[in-house]
Amino acid sequence: MGLAGVLVGGALSFRQQHKPLWTQISFYVLAGMSLLAAYLLTLPGN
Repeated sequence: MGLAGVLVGGALSFRQQHKPLWTQISFYVLAGMSLLAAYLLTLPGN
C-alpha cells in the first residue's frame, strides 16, 4: 500500500509539472494495481 501512495504522489507531481497525460494515467494505473495486489495478499489462503 505504501507503493501505491508513492505512485499517486508521482502522478500528482507530474501533473504539477505539466507532463504528458499518459504518464499520469500510467502512474494511476500502477497505483491501482499495487492496491489490488496488496488486497489480494491479505486474503487467507486455502
